[in-house]
Amino acid sequence: MPRTPQIARLAGLSYLGIIAFGITAELALRGPLIAAGAQAITENATLWRLSIGADLVMATLDITLALLLFTLFRPVSEGMARAALVLRLVQMTIVAAHLPLLAEALGSATPMALIDRHAAGYDLGLWFFGLNSLVMAWLLHRATAPRLLSGLVGAAGLVYLFGSATRFIAPEVNEAMQPAYLVPLLAELGFALWLLRGARQLTK
Repeated sequence: MPRTPQIARLAGLSYLGIIAFGITAELALRGPLIAAGAQAITENATLWRLSIGADLVMATLDITLALLLFTLFRPVSEGMARAALVLRLVQMTIVAAHLPLLAEALGSATPMALIDRHAAGYDLGLWFFGLNSLVMAWLLHRATAPRLLSGLVGAAGLVYLFGSATRFIAPEVNEAMQPAYLVPLLAELGFALWLLRGARQLTK
């Protein structure tokens, strides 16, 4: 597969873009406004809309990445690569479908209720991303990627699944486990950097 390094690097760039735009939307732009309250959101409508735009870019890159990863890992196991593709697309479909709630929040008398519904939808999407991560961990292991990487991606999948489940079943546990999301961040950064190196250990 002579094109594997090029496809892998494009996937790595897409992954870094997802991480960058996701952090920008949720933590840099939207997070401070939500913490400040409904009035801050109204007074900073441009920043709020920019956060939605960043989410749209993230969603577009996620679809791109899903297709690139399917192309890369199809020779390892076509069935599992297809499962990973479907799960990632389901996750992003759910996340994107809840974005209009953020737009509605700007003109709403009760914006926090809409924001909470968006957050719940995001966590619902992460359930499927957790399943995707477990499948990707298996594919990485079979592809002879570094064991630390496949282990981290698998651990990230468990964090996502536990986080999504507790969001709906045990909110107090969900709040206490938030520091565990450092594991997915490290896993996804590691995955992106490995792809940027050309994924030369993709096949035996």
